[in-house]
Amino acid sequence: MDSGHLVANTEDLPDGFQMTELGPLPKEWRVVRLGEVALLERGLSWSKADESSNGIGVLSIPDILTNGRLNPFPRVHLSKQVTFNKLLVKGDILLVGSSGSAENVGRSGILREEPASPLAFASFTIRLRGKPDALLQEFAFYLIQSTWIDFAHFSKRAADGKYNLQLRQLQSAFIPLPPLPEQRAIAHVLRTVQQAKEATEGVIAALKELKKSLMQHLFTYGPVPVTKRKPLQETEIGPLPKEWQVVRLGDVALLERGLSWSKADEGSNGIGVLSIPDILTNGRLNPFPRVHLSKQVTSNKFLVKGDILLVGSSGSAENVGRSGILREEPASPLAFASFTIRLRGKSDTLLQDFAFYLIQSSWIDFAHFSKRAADGKYNLQLRQLQSAFIPLPPLDEQREIARMLQAVDAKIAAEERRRAALEDLFKTLLHALMSGRMRVPHIVGGEQSCDSAPDANKLPKSED
Repeated sequence: MDSGHLVANTEDLPDGFQMTELGPLPKEWRVVRLGEVALLERGLSWSKADESSNGIGVLSIPDILTNGRLNPFPRVHLSKQVTFNKLLVKGDILLVGSSGSAENVGRSGILREEPASPLAFASFTIRLRGKPDALLQEFAFYLIQSTWIDFAHFSKRAADGKYNLQLRQLQSAFIPLPPLPEQRAIAHVLRTVQQAKEATEGVIAALKELKKSLMQHLFTYGPVPVTKRKPLQETEIGPLPKEWQVVRLGDVALLERGLSWSKADEGSNGIGVLSIPDILTNGRLNPFPRVHLSKQVTSNKFLVKGDILLVGSSGSAENVGRSGILREEPASPLAFASFTIRLRGKSDTLLQDFAFYLIQSSWIDFAHFSKRAADGKYNLQLRQLQSAFIPLPPLDEQREIARMLQAVDAKIAAEERRRAALEDLFKTLLHALMSGRMRVPHIVGGEQSCDSAPDANKLPKSED
């Protein structure tokens, strides 16, 4: 029980609230143990001999996806007989019951569709199925994502280092239980926000595919419509527009490794240094370095707006060459670290924005220019990279290619901001609705399904 939910005097309770074992809750709500209103059951075990290329599919921990869904296409099928009580139906919730990470225990997914063929669930997963006259599945799915259930508290670390969810203790967990119509309304609101987030993620995925196709077209034919392709010439790197050149990267750009330092050179202020973690996955550079140096740094190691940094060393071959561009002029001097490589194009030949997209295209195979060291890391070979052949359009075409791709990137960034805002909204609503601070029994009619999507503009306002 979280004492932070308690108040000293019932006179301090908000109107319509009562004091409970969980703290202040609406008077219409009850506090029950999870096991009183839901059946929690472990999955089945089997031996390798029971596996078959067909038979009954079994969902296991990897099938509990991070987006809150269950993968309906199992990788394992069993030829052995499976009892009816181990089969899943639409609405069933699966929890991760065992993991090497304490944070992963209790992660859940809900089966949104009726399985096309019989589907069971494996040991180390736990199925949660609410009693329909007390606990609705959709509400239960969101309840277990809230702070009311601390899965770490109900887990125990085994000798093998794994954290195992203790089923009996979990069944004894206290939960708040609104009346069924309010459960339905709460789930309805949260599902609406989740659907909007999923739709946004679909838009982001489609935009990223569009960008890939657009890059392939632009770096082959230039900034022309698909129906008006330019005549191509044969070059040492394949067909290219006649106006384009083929040059070595080192002829049109300066590539330079960053600086090294010792722990004694670090200070709480001084010159900031960007390193590999500051090359972000969205193609930008983090302008707020975690490391500052008190040592003197030569001016040729400073970054300016437009500079591109590459990952020059990584334990993963796929990560080598990942890049970010500095979109703003640094507010204070900013250097770059060893194991990163700065790319700075010659302004009369290679534009920075074009270069940024060029190195993301298929023209440069960073794996080809990397070498695995004795410590297992893949290191980008600078001299070989400088010798890489690249296509070089005239400056006006470089500028137009970069502009078109920047427009797609801007749209992706806008959708990613929308997704982040929806995620924040979901978290805010989850806390407010599950604590009763926001009441929504009037949003959905008594028997209306929470699977239908309401108007997002009619989401309730907090009573706080």
